Amino acid sequence: MKEFVYTNRLHYSKDELLEGKISNNPFEQFHWWFEEAVEAKSGEPYACTLATCNKEGNVRARIVLMRGYDENGFLLFTNYNSAKAKQIAENGKAALHFFWPTLERQVSIEGKIIKASVEESDAYFNSRPREHQLGAWVSNQSEVIESRKVLEDKYAALVQEYEGKPVPRPQHWGGYIVVPSYFEFWQGRISRLHDRICYNLNNTIWTSARLSP
Repeated sequence: MKEFVYTNRLHYSKDELLEGKISNNPFEQFHWWFEEAVEAKSGEPYACTLATCNKEGNVRARIVLMRGYDENGFLLFTNYNSAKAKQIAENGKAALHFFWPTLERQVSIEGKIIKASVEESDAYFNSRPREHQLGAWVSNQSEVIESRKVLEDKYAALVQEYEGKPVPRPQHWGGYIVVPSYFEFWQGRISRLHDRICYNLNNTIWTSARLSP
């Protein structure tokens, strides 16, 4: 390593994460933090890293937008022919990671990933702006294309094709749900002695523990 990057260190001191103030339910704890991230306008609070893995153990990660959550899991949408979808088909496990720098907080989530229902996919697709609906038809996600003009020409053709008509959801586009079996909540603290609380699912019971930073 020729040079270390160390001149712009941040010192975390905004909050603390203590056992006496956390929920017994990690979904509730996530909800509290997520609502605070929204109120604090911490970047794009819905954005998170989705990591997937194929059967050979090759891992890929990308930023996606989480579009809903409840105690059944965390909902996101993508092209079912994409690189991530192929990895999901080979290895049905995934990890999500949220980073809210304004609050000096991170949340990691691990679990299985399953397809959302047709009804959920239809409902979300129908709520999207029309140009986003058309975009789902335009992009054969992750495939090599000759130029951007390929996308623009296809988009223009679809605008004409669906003029005055509703845009149907493509069968190759829909939702996934990450069903957690593990949560970790991270709160930045001074001297790099960060607070880390994890939750593990044992049968139907969530148990929590503190991790060393």
